Amino acid sequence: MDDLREFLTQKGYHRIKLKKTITNHFEIKAKINDVKGNFILDTGASGSCIGFDDIETFKLNSEASEHKASGAGNSEIDTQIAKKNKINIGKFKLDKVPLILFDLNHINTALVSHDANPVQGIIGADILHKGKAIIDYGKKYLYLLSQKK
Repeated sequence: MDDLREFLTQKGYHRIKLKKTITNHFEIKAKINDVKGNFILDTGASGSCIGFDDIETFKLNSEASEHKASGAGNSEIDTQIAKKNKINIGKFKLDKVPLILFDLNHINTALVSHDANPVQGIIGADILHKGKAIIDYGKKYLYLLSQKK
């Protein structure tokens, strides 16, 4: 066992395997409201997101939002919000997580054009911050610390 893994495991962190895609993104499996999905891990995304196409899939209660989403090189995009969601990434769990909902078609079109798999959403800095995330880029692992109850 390597020193980082041993140290973080002793501190209560959960280790989650990351898959590097052909587009140089990390792909991660997660459950939203007990439904499995495929996501991109994006440290630059302030909030975690789900595509409009998967609102029913993940049992989301969406409501209107005045906020606009934007990304590198993108104009502002209309969004909705779904509050109070349950997220599981490996053994890491969070409750009452708000998720931003928007059209992911432009992201999935870009991924597919590079022979990568489409995703259902983005795990962003909001979840990474709550889990005190540590990313081991060399070994392709994400470490998240569960919150104490």
